[in-house]
Amino acid sequence: MSDFMQQALAAAARTAPAWLEPVQARGRDAWSKTALPTRKTEAWKYTSLQPLQQTFSAPATESARSPLDDIPLPALDGPTLVFADGHYRAELSHGELPAGLNLVRFADANSEQAARIAAALGSALQPGRHVFAPLNDATLADGVFMEVAANAHIDTPVHIAWLTTGQNESISITQRLLVCLAENSSATLVESFANTATGGTAFTNGITELLLARGAQLNHYRLHLEQGDAVHIGGVHARQEADSLLNGFHLALGSALKRIDLVVDHQGSGAHCALDGLYLPRGTETVDYHTCIEHAVPHCTSQERFRGIIADEATAVFNGRIHIHPQAQKTRAELSNKNLLTSNKAEINTKPELEIYADDVQCAHGATVAQLDPLALHYLRTRGVPREEAEVMLSYGFINELVEAIAQPAVQAFLKPLLARRFARDARLTRHIL
Repeated sequence: MSDFMQQALAAAARTAPAWLEPVQARGRDAWSKTALPTRKTEAWKYTSLQPLQQTFSAPATESARSPLDDIPLPALDGPTLVFADGHYRAELSHGELPAGLNLVRFADANSEQAARIAAALGSALQPGRHVFAPLNDATLADGVFMEVAANAHIDTPVHIAWLTTGQNESISITQRLLVCLAENSSATLVESFANTATGGTAFTNGITELLLARGAQLNHYRLHLEQGDAVHIGGVHARQEADSLLNGFHLALGSALKRIDLVVDHQGSGAHCALDGLYLPRGTETVDYHTCIEHAVPHCTSQERFRGIIADEATAVFNGRIHIHPQAQKTRAELSNKNLLTSNKAEINTKPELEIYADDVQCAHGATVAQLDPLALHYLRTRGVPREEAEVMLSYGFINELVEAIAQPAVQAFLKPLLARRFARDARLTRHIL
């Protein structure tokens, strides 16, 4: 193993419950046989792992009780769990669990809960699909299990916040979330990843698994708000049974490196998946989204829309793949990726893919790369709008369709001013869009 691979095991290793030890053992064995991807690896062709070539240490035994007021988070009414530097913060967590919802940490699981977690953990992960999954297993000491009972409908959103305080330099954090929705249940889940303004360097290895039984419905928001030198290599892996519905919204503000893999596996007829995503790197930041929707059975549908605005000398990567298996007749799938470059030095590498082995399907995919429309810019300037303000308006307008489509009002209200400020460091330039 490379130096990073060896020290990564030690950096994030923590004492785990006895029932997790077999998971750790399998992870260590698989990680020892894993080769880190290089630029010659097709899925990592445009993304360098150079930000990982430093020494990451284990987080302190207990997270420093530093104030976290400067970390932007959505204000939600439902139950909230907060983790800081990999440790659960009970004093920041709040909310009562409604009937039908079970929300438990791996470390607190009783024997019955532990058995259910162990049986489901990793079942949405396809072998070899996520390079860093073995490391996640090998260092897994705690996580969150979210379970919704059959026919239960959870009206208030569940919020899980994974925070980095910047109190410990160059730490390695393992994040794991397992979500199981039973038949005909529904829920809304918001995941937030953020750090303090002072930043600090942290490597987050995060995996979320979504298991939707027949007729289940999940609205999932995953907000990557980390900034500065943060490195996040994560994935969301979903398995959908018949007639289930998954609505996903993904946001990535830039940092040193963010690589997110999204994999949705349709295993039951009538399943539908809708994925919307925004990525907004600037400076010298890098954001990489790799998505794959596996249509393995007939009569399933999917719609995917990702938009990126790349500024300064930043780099973005989008690789979206739709895989339609031979038996997946009557499939309907759409994939769209649109990108806006606001600098001559900004870079986007986009690759939409359709891999179709069935003959009775309706599919479409496409990608665009453009700069700000000079005619639209000229129009606004002739109406008395200063150039800088006009550029902010046009940039925000490019993503506004996806922002307005967010069904959770609190998330939308949180994101609108956050994104407006992203384009205009001078708040006065946002007066026409807020």
